[in-house]
Amino acid sequence: MTGSEAVRAEPSPPQIPLTRLDATEPELIDELLAAVRRVAESARFTLGDEVEAFEAEWAAHCGVAHAVGVSSGTDALALALRAVGVGAGDDVVVPANSFIATAEAVTLSGASPRFADVDPRTALVTAETVEAALTPRTRCVIPVHLYGRTVEMEPLMALARDRGVHVVEDACQAHGARLGPRRAGGIGDAGCFSFYPAKNLGAWGDAGAVVTPHAGVAERVRLLRSHGERSRHHHELVGTTARLDALQAAILRVKLRRLEEATAARRRAAASLRHALGQALTDLTGASAATPLTLPPAPAPGGDDVFHQFVVRCADRDGLRRHLTRRGIETAVHYPVPIHLTPAYAGSQPRSLPTAETLAAEILSLPIHPRLAPEEITRTAGAVATFTAGAGIEVRA
Repeated sequence: MTGSEAVRAEPSPPQIPLTRLDATEPELIDELLAAVRRVAESARFTLGDEVEAFEAEWAAHCGVAHAVGVSSGTDALALALRAVGVGAGDDVVVPANSFIATAEAVTLSGASPRFADVDPRTALVTAETVEAALTPRTRCVIPVHLYGRTVEMEPLMALARDRGVHVVEDACQAHGARLGPRRAGGIGDAGCFSFYPAKNLGAWGDAGAVVTPHAGVAERVRLLRSHGERSRHHHELVGTTARLDALQAAILRVKLRRLEEATAARRRAAASLRHALGQALTDLTGASAATPLTLPPAPAPGGDDVFHQFVVRCADRDGLRRHLTRRGIETAVHYPVPIHLTPAYAGSQPRSLPTAETLAAEILSLPIHPRLAPEEITRTAGAVATFTAGAGIEVRA
């Protein structure tokens, strides 16, 4: 074929990523590298001033008396459980639809996870679903503020008080979320955070923190994260190596100053995406439909959503995902297998958890981040709508 006969291919549209990390913000990168240089010049890489400063700033942000920096969100959960007294022979209730670390932390503490089903609208545990999973050996409950959406904590805390069990919040996806005047993570006996790079407040590697109103819990986490040492070579208990390093603390201090602004931008992007999806779907599908496409629910009164993920539900989730991938739109599934059905916990759940199992087959995370552009929102909504129109799918808000 000669050049005159060649068919010129249409350029592919630019990829719409699920999220964007710091490399896309040159001004932020400069500030972060200056913080790294500050730590390098101090040569204080383990704990030290940067960690202590971040702990004070994060505690103030969360509205609690104490924050303890640790090496990951998983370690935050495992150490918090040990700090409140959970151990061998105890049961801990966790949601079946969460990242496996929620259950792993229970196992690492020596206890056994007991899986609770969730509300079909919010995908979160409730006091009712937790109560159904309680056993005589239950020592603690871990509500997960999944996707940045807050659990209704007041009835759950009342249940915990009535049953005499601890509450350790998994707020690893809910940085800065509010429940009335309080923050996610600051309501139970302890709250646990991950600062994995893709989180709303992300480090440049693994990092985490435990927040708590209780001085005794904070002190025990400090001991556990560093071999049980209160002073060098004096080990009061068996701990581990789970310290937050100074480089990550310095990076988090820079980004914490931007968290409120980034959260506001994330909420605006989510609102725009919700509106665009609703409009595009209405334009293409009208009132026809049998199988629903469900948008994220509005927060309960007094609750919040900081949109770590923007999760929709579709009966033909895998078909929708393939459709979006072909159009250059990145998606993810959080999470495709309920924890109680994973090989790691096979046989641990004596009863079916129908809502968690249904959700795992239908949920799909669409692109969401503070810098999601209007044209990316329009493209995503249009692509979703063209698939659902072809499939005869109805939108539900």
